Amino acid sequence: MRWILIFWALPITVLGTWYGLSYHDMNFGYLILSRQMNEFVFQLYGQILGLPPEDIPVLVLRAVILDSVLLFSILAFRRRKQIAAWWRSRQKSGSEALAMDDNLSSAP
Repeated sequence: MRWILIFWALPITVLGTWYGLSYHDMNFGYLILSRQMNEFVFQLYGQILGLPPEDIPVLVLRAVILDSVLLFSILAFRRRKQIAAWWRSRQKSGSEALAMDDNLSSAP
């Protein structure tokens, strides 16, 4: 499961870093990080997909969010017994704390 998270987070991190740096034209002397390259890439994707280039970053963000929700849903489903045990222990410790507070509040 660790590898799935690594292979999920690594591309998202690289894409987000590239997009953020190229959008704000912080290129550090590299052409790939320039605003011109950003506009070229989205112009190319726009032509391939038949969409306006300014719509593509929003679509990519929505896809990343959907993929993240699906991945974490699968993780939660696979670990549902551990999550349920954690939740029960949390609820139990919370009710014990409430019982202790009741005892202290009724002190003379």
